[in-house]
Amino acid sequence: MTAAPAPALTVGFDLDMTLIDSRPGIRACWVELSARTGTYVDADLVVTRLGPPLEEEMAYWFAAEEIPAMADLYREIYPEYAVTGTLAMPGAREAITAVQAAGGRVIVVTAKWEPNAKLHMRHLGMAPDAVIGNLWAERKAEALREHGASVYVGDHVGDVRGARLAEALSVAVATGPCSAAELTEAGADVVLDDLNQFGEWFADYEG
Repeated sequence: MTAAPAPALTVGFDLDMTLIDSRPGIRACWVELSARTGTYVDADLVVTRLGPPLEEEMAYWFAAEEIPAMADLYREIYPEYAVTGTLAMPGAREAITAVQAAGGRVIVVTAKWEPNAKLHMRHLGMAPDAVIGNLWAERKAEALREHGASVYVGDHVGDVRGARLAEALSVAVATGPCSAAELTEAGADVVLDDLNQFGEWFADYEG
């Protein structure tokens, strides 16, 4: 009797400040939102704290009853103002390639609205096996469990919490708003300077 093949290794990645540097595009989107609504927004401050859901950032600038409409408007204008200005993080494409070349699957699990997350992947020529949006922190564990991810890579302490809840190895990159010390304190199993170090780490992990 032939044994069933082992399931493919699945590695999850966060999006903003892990795979993509979305600061220029998000800044442009917030500047446009501010202009359209006449509401002051410090877009430079906004991009220093990327990671949590959009509605959490909206709460700093808009009254609670305005947030649903403002979030809808932001997501509507996002493709025009935010996608083309966004860059791939150093080592991001290579990290995805390393997993897939080893026969593994790559999923992107992000708090970003899923259609816009997929736009980023297409624009930057990245080809993960799945993109799952609208999940933040502990809720990311839902997608990680569903897809059988054994590793989750992110830049925020919320990503660490999601990985640990899913019982996935938490690999953190110090490229976002959280320092290496903060990521370690939150319980990350591995902390890398950036994704340029991922390939070597992954080869050792696979080996």
